[in-house]
Amino acid sequence: MKIAAVPVPSPDLAASAPAAFEALSTAERLARPGLRGLVALQAVRTALRLGFAAMAAMAAGRLMMGEAVYPWLVAGMIVLLAAACFAGYAAERMQASSENAVSTRLRTLAGERLSEMPARQLQSLSTGALIVSMQRHPESIAALVVGHRAATAMMAAGPLLAAIVLCFVSWQAALLVLCLTPVMILFFALVGDAIRRRADAQERAFGRLAGQFADRVRTLPTILANHATATEEAKLGQRLEGYAGKTIGLLRIAFANAGIIDFFASLSIAILAVFLGLGHLKLATIPGFSNLELWQSLFILMIAPEYFAPFRRFSEQYHAKAEGLAAADALDRLLDGGPVVAKALPVLDRLSLTLPAHGLVAIVGPSGSGKSTLLRRLAGLEPGAAPGTHPLAAEEIAWISTDAYVPEGTLAEAISWNAGAADRNRLENVARAIGLLDDALLPGGLDARLDKGGANLSGGQRLRIAVARAQLRGRTVLADEPTAKLDRETAEAVRHVLLEISGERLVVVATHDRDLSAAADIVLDLTHGDTVEAAA
Repeated sequence: MKIAAVPVPSPDLAASAPAAFEALSTAERLARPGLRGLVALQAVRTALRLGFAAMAAMAAGRLMMGEAVYPWLVAGMIVLLAAACFAGYAAERMQASSENAVSTRLRTLAGERLSEMPARQLQSLSTGALIVSMQRHPESIAALVVGHRAATAMMAAGPLLAAIVLCFVSWQAALLVLCLTPVMILFFALVGDAIRRRADAQERAFGRLAGQFADRVRTLPTILANHATATEEAKLGQRLEGYAGKTIGLLRIAFANAGIIDFFASLSIAILAVFLGLGHLKLATIPGFSNLELWQSLFILMIAPEYFAPFRRFSEQYHAKAEGLAAADALDRLLDGGPVVAKALPVLDRLSLTLPAHGLVAIVGPSGSGKSTLLRRLAGLEPGAAPGTHPLAAEEIAWISTDAYVPEGTLAEAISWNAGAADRNRLENVARAIGLLDDALLPGGLDARLDKGGANLSGGQRLRIAVARAQLRGRTVLADEPTAKLDRETAEAVRHVLLEISGERLVVVATHDRDLSAAADIVLDLTHGDTVEAAA
């Protein structure tokens, strides 16, 4: 082995920094084609409903006055009603498909962003935040840029169309409903900030709940082995109650907002009805409300609800705006986090290694001295290797750690994953050597079922699968704390297997295990921050 100190220029991280991930602007760009079609369909539906209301008012007025109802009037009502229903159905379908397309594409882009992150930065992310961001946030953002944006556009176009139609009968009635519009807009502005704060609190609560739940699922075998299910259930229950409280607080304000809109709409219609009634009874002469035919009064009363319908729809979507903005901020924070810079370790930046072809190399030292960092540099997972220290390609190494990848399927498939063809006898031998066939929490031997990502495995079980897999591969083995958090018998089995592998191949371990380092052929001691001590 050769150890040398060489100067290394510091990399220019700023030059290679990726562009900021802007979830909201990206989603808005993705939503434009579908949003245009959705708004067009909703505008057509509104126009058809207005036409139906006009014909229905004329037909009802003629019936009440004892006059004949024209067949074309009835036919027109039926056609307009059917067309309005079809346009509404098409609009709902387009909204659903547009939101699904935006959320799917946004989730794909976020996944690509995560795949580009350095390993250290990816490992630093909160599990709960990652789960929420990849599963829930794209859907919330899609609801904002499609559903809420369409409701916003129709809040301008819908009342305008209704007011124009009212002007054909009574511009005074149109002016009356227009006068209440600023009041509702002011109320939207007042409740908007409160809803946004509640939505932010809800997202944080959900992230904490998801993180705690993911952690408990990952450690479920340990929880069951220690009979701690009741305690963990109580902790999850408390966190769930906290999230439910935040959600109820958000919905309470959203429902109050919708109730206020209904109040103003009902008040406006009631005022119109009173004015029209006084005019028909000749009790008062009110310009625009007196001397009207019955069908005209009915027409005003039927059009007025259509004027306020877009405001009601907008109030129903208002919480979607708050949730979408909170989700976009959370997703940007997650994917735009600056690179996680390790503690300055000058000795590693100057370290140049020539590793032997086989044997056991142990990297030792206190926590934070750079053991895992050096191992990741050797694996090419982290930049910064000094000249003369050549990182290994992914196809040249077998990685062992508690977060090693485990595919869904059987234990046999997990051990043989990416390890080439292996007969069942060979699989049984490597699994038995590492204690996997004697694990009571993995019943079924090689046929034991493993969930996707190894969700039903403990960290120790996952590590032992990685050790068994390394036995099957003819590659250099890099192991990060391979005996940590294992019982004495299992740790001894792991040490024995690693020593057996090192007789034929190179095994490099970062470890605190004194027994494992004592058995190593070469020990790199990083105890001192400015020098590396090597013992053979």
